[in-house]
Parts: sequence; C-alpha cells; structure tokens
Amino acid sequence: MSDAPATSHSRYAWLLLAHQLPPKPAYFRVKIWRRLQALGAVGIKNSLYALPAGDQTREDFQWLLREINEGGGEAAVFEARFIDGLTDREIRALFDRARDADYEALAIDARGVAEILAAGPEAWNGRKGELRAQATRLRRRLAEIVAIDFFGAGGREPVEGLLAGIEARLAEAERSPDEEETTMDAKAVGDLKGRTWVTRRGVQVDRIASAWLIRRFIDPEARFIFVPDKGYVPEPGELRFDMFEAEFTHEGDHCTFEVLLAKLVPPDRTPDRALRAIAEIVHDIDLKDGKFQREEAAGIRTLLSGIAAATDDDERRLERGGAVFEDLYGHFRKKA
Repeated sequence: MSDAPATSHSRYAWLLLAHQLPPKPAYFRVKIWRRLQALGAVGIKNSLYALPAGDQTREDFQWLLREINEGGGEAAVFEARFIDGLTDREIRALFDRARDADYEALAIDARGVAEILAAGPEAWNGRKGELRAQATRLRRRLAEIVAIDFFGAGGREPVEGLLAGIEARLAEAERSPDEEETTMDAKAVGDLKGRTWVTRRGVQVDRIASAWLIRRFIDPEARFIFVPDKGYVPEPGELRFDMFEAEFTHEGDHCTFEVLLAKLVPPDRTPDRALRAIAEIVHDIDLKDGKFQREEAAGIRTLLSGIAAATDDDERRLERGGAVFEDLYGHFRKKA
C-alpha cells in the first residue's frame, strides 16, 4: 500500500474519527456513511471509524470532518495506538474482511462476463463493444478497491486473475486472423539467465508459485524486485510477471504459473505430471473457478495465507512459499 502505517517493529498507528450526526436530513447520514465506505474506513464502535495513520488518510478524515461540521454534525479525529482490548491484528482483519467483501462482489460480476466469453463467439458476437465497456468498468472498480486495500486482502489476487482472463479473451477476439502467437525457443529461454524479474508488491499464491518455478527450472540465480501496481517502467534486462503489461501474465483462463510453465519449461526437462499437478492447484486457488477441483487446493491456500499473514516482506514470502512448493513438487514426483 502507498500510505503504510507504522513499521513491523512497532505498534500500528491508527486514525480514529468519532462523529455525531443530526437525525435529519436522512440523506446526510447516508452521504457520510458512503463517504466513509469510499475512504475504506472500518467501524470500530458505533460512530467510531478507523483508518491506518498516514498523510493521505489524515487528509481524507480532515475533509470529512469539515463536511460533517458544515452539515450540522460534530466530529473529531484522533491518532491512537491500541494498548488493550482490540489488537492491531484484529483491526487489520476488519480491513481485510471489508475489502474481501468488495472483491467478492466484483468477482461475481466478473464471472458473469467471463461466462459469456467462455460460451464462444457465437454467444457474444455483436456484443464486443458492450463486453469491452463492462471490462473497463470492472477494471475501474478494481482500482478503486485496491486504493483502499491498505493491507493486501487475499481476495484481490483471484479477482485480478478473472479480469486479466476477460481482457485476454477480448484481446484474442480482436486479434487479426493472420497474427501469429509468439513462442520462445530453447535459445530464447537460455537468454533469460541472469535477468531481474519484476512483479507487484504483496505477493500471493500465483506470484509465489511463479517465482519458485523461475528459480527452480529457469534461472536459479534469478533476482526479484517488487514494485507498485502501475506506473513502473522496466529497466533494460528486466522481465515483468503477473502485473499490468507484463511479459508473462494471465492469458485467457490461464494463471501466470500456467503461462510460464507452457512457454518456458519444456516437458523434457522435468517430470511433466508433477508440475502440471501444481499448476492445477495454483489455478484453482488463484482463479477460484474450480476448473480442476484439486482437493489439495484448500490446504495449500491456507498455508500460503498463513505465510502472507506472518510477514509483509515479499522476499520472505517467496522463501517460505517456495519451500511449500518444493515439498509439493517432491510429493508429486514420488507419486508419478
């Protein structure tokens, strides 16, 4: 997040807004409630709302305080640290639950569009413009939620995968018939040695699995850096994955791990069934479409969620998550 609270070595600092609104007009109470939702604030007690402390969140609450006072209400903003009662972890969980609800509502709408596209051109021929407009609106809604997702809720990654799949399917429909897919030959794969791989901050399942795949089968010395979602301009020699305009990201209904596996790991280099099983698990967790119905998905999701909850350090997440996938790979090799 761009407006982070205190470091992991200290307690979090929180901004609290307490307000008392006039009983009438009713629309004013609704207006303030909607403004709080738009800011990403969560209710701690009745008429007491919290945001993580930061310059932007402080300014947001100050403007809202002014709006409440001008509307005939009363409000005050405090900066606080919780000593007893609610813990920082519990307050973070409130934010994550609120954003997960937002992501799930968005995912429901996105699945509706994805189902139309999955039915084939005959089902949506003549509706490309309408579907493109829907995809644009969904992407805009996602950006609005991400802007108030202060702690990286787990629901973000699956819905991003859904939208990436929708956009890829629409792009494929608009591709000219004579336009050929590019594939990487062995020489091109060899040229990937010694590169720096770039992805979004706050890595979750698909990016953790993809990083493990890159280091395990493509370049053991691969270096990873983590950047904001948008506006990053890659340096020469850098490769982006699972992010906006990346060289390797979702394609159609395939997650980034599946794309990397198909393009960069020839089947003759490793027992294919073991990696394919992992790809199916990552797909089911990331896209939440139940395509492969892998029974292992729930357990791996829980393990990776625990790793993400334990540390905000992306390198540490890759290290611990990579160990999970290494053990999983060994398990499937033995079964094969």
